Amino acid sequence: MTAWSPGAMQADITITVDGTEHHTTVDTRTTVLDLLRERLGVTSPKKGCDHGQCGSCTVLLDGRRHLTCLALAVAYDGAEVTTAAGLCDGDDLHPVQQAFLDHDGLQCGYCTPGQVCSAVGMLDEAKQGHPSHVTEDLEAEADLTDDEIRERLSGNLCRCGAYAGILAAVRESAGRA
Repeated sequence: MTAWSPGAMQADITITVDGTEHHTTVDTRTTVLDLLRERLGVTSPKKGCDHGQCGSCTVLLDGRRHLTCLALAVAYDGAEVTTAAGLCDGDDLHPVQQAFLDHDGLQCGYCTPGQVCSAVGMLDEAKQGHPSHVTEDLEAEADLTDDEIRERLSGNLCRCGAYAGILAAVRESAGRA
């Protein structure tokens, strides 16, 4: 049996966040969310439930949407993290961000960064042909009906109830205005 020592619980990792590479040492129990917010000062992803049930911490990890409160930072050594703040191109908003503004897809805004990242990831998944639980024809190209959009975004909750605006924003982003 190996004796416990503080150094045995540390790991050196490299993680790129919104285009900036970070080299850091983390406790092996540190989540990506805590690394982002507490160590790197990246506050776009929010800590809501801290149990993977609300989606406010959603970011894109290597291009796929992930709940960062459930992801251990050591498992993502070398990963590319894109937060809602990193979706912009300079002063130009990402089309999904602009659609959220245009369709009033937010109220208090707490869940919005996670909603936006989830929508961007979901649209990419649909474009790649990934089905959802309500997809009727698994052989056909994904048809992002309102039911499909709702199902695909069901892991992201909004306490304010801005779902009508969120749905309209994602519908527009999917080319179904």
